[in-house]
Amino acid sequence: MSRNAETLTTLIRDRAGVEAPRLGLILGSGLGHLAEQVEGVAIDYADLPGFPHAGVSGHNPRLVIGDLGGTRVAVFGGRTHYYEQGRADAMRLPLEVLAKLGAEGMIATNAAGSLRPDMPTGSLMLLSDHINFSGLNPLIGEPTDRRFVPMGDAHDPALRAALRNAAQAEAVEMHEGVYAWYSGPSFETPAEIRAIRVLGADAVGMSTVPEIILARFLGMKAAAISTITNMAAGLSDEAISHDHTKAMAPIGAAKLERVLHRFLSEPD
Repeated sequence: MSRNAETLTTLIRDRAGVEAPRLGLILGSGLGHLAEQVEGVAIDYADLPGFPHAGVSGHNPRLVIGDLGGTRVAVFGGRTHYYEQGRADAMRLPLEVLAKLGAEGMIATNAAGSLRPDMPTGSLMLLSDHINFSGLNPLIGEPTDRRFVPMGDAHDPALRAALRNAAQAEAVEMHEGVYAWYSGPSFETPAEIRAIRVLGADAVGMSTVPEIILARFLGMKAAAISTITNMAAGLSDEAISHDHTKAMAPIGAAKLERVLHRFLSEPD
């Protein structure tokens, strides 16, 4: 754990209290307003020295700690992506702070493109596993043997079961599948999409995998859910763009918000 993480943990506890959050939530496109529903304290990333500044439109870079659905959470209102500065470990410090605050686990959300006809725009997909197609890793350069993190149950079975139960209780259809991480920022080509379909991917995106790896490295459980904002390249006539992603994200995000509220109200 870095000295900066220790300093930031003290700063955050001074402002938000010493009670440990049970979970951290990393909000993807379309879910930023969920942070506004937390009864607690909001701290801008700019006030947390060393925190990465989320530079993608549609993200609100602040940390909110407090109660959501009866569970104490730490909500990250945005993430930094690899493609912004070329650093796969860009979210390491925030997640080190989350672990130092005492969180048991982390749930990441993202916007993704679907590779399956039965999973159209507006769908949700619970990640059962992932493919690190980019070949990048946030633990490159880590000097200790802790870098050799086993990833067999990277997407925690108990968290996934609880999220499935929450979706069922809310009558929200939530698919399950494998997420493939491309570095971005350009979208994938039709040939790349054909390649990852052969490898077993069900959705594709530009985030989340580094955070899953880091969470496991830091001893936290992890799970992730995608909101489907488009069909991947070559699978429909949609004009894929970031503006399209931002426009479509709220469709799935409204469903995901219900699932997360139910999950947090009965997390066991």
